[in-house]
Amino acid sequence: MYIPKHFEEPRIDVMQTLIRDYPLATLVASSASGLNANHIPLHWVEEGGSPYGSLRGHIARSNPLWTDSDPQTEVLAVFQAENAYISPSWYATKHQAGKVVPTWNYVVVHAYGTLRLIDDPIWIRQQLESMTQEFEAGLPEPWSVADAPADFTERLITQIIGIEISVSRLQGKWKVSQNQPPENQNSVIEALRESGQSAMASLVADAAKP
Repeated sequence: MYIPKHFEEPRIDVMQTLIRDYPLATLVASSASGLNANHIPLHWVEEGGSPYGSLRGHIARSNPLWTDSDPQTEVLAVFQAENAYISPSWYATKHQAGKVVPTWNYVVVHAYGTLRLIDDPIWIRQQLESMTQEFEAGLPEPWSVADAPADFTERLITQIIGIEISVSRLQGKWKVSQNQPPENQNSVIEALRESGQSAMASLVADAAKP
């Protein structure tokens, strides 16, 4: 991923927070027929001895990733958070020289590692319970795997395969108007808030802090 220095986010904890907050990943792997991309929620977990942790999830047993992946080949999981179109009309300097163009702000993390496929119903159940517990936390009436009939759950578990990615490196790109002068950052923040995009406005504001 191309990352100009002013857009680079090197802090591991910040990147891991994005992964936890936006767990739906685009998982890209090499297959016999070329690149294969799947959209899969991945649960980040700490892993002893690794500063990057692991990503765990599951796929349908009928997914070609189960039979057509090379365990020796690196895979890429892409996690994307807020994104927004930035109009040149939002820049305060537009009225001075007019030398402004549209762009797109976004926040993204790339996680690289090796993929392990796990055909173990005990592991899969534990993964489902752990992921569900995290995603259901904060809901008024959290659902758990045990709430479903046991025979129903056991049948579904036989139809899926567990996946685990031991993360070897992370790349973070926060493209949130850091390359703009303060007057443009302030006007972009105001325009984003007025257009109902408060999350991106907050990201621009955080990046603009000294």
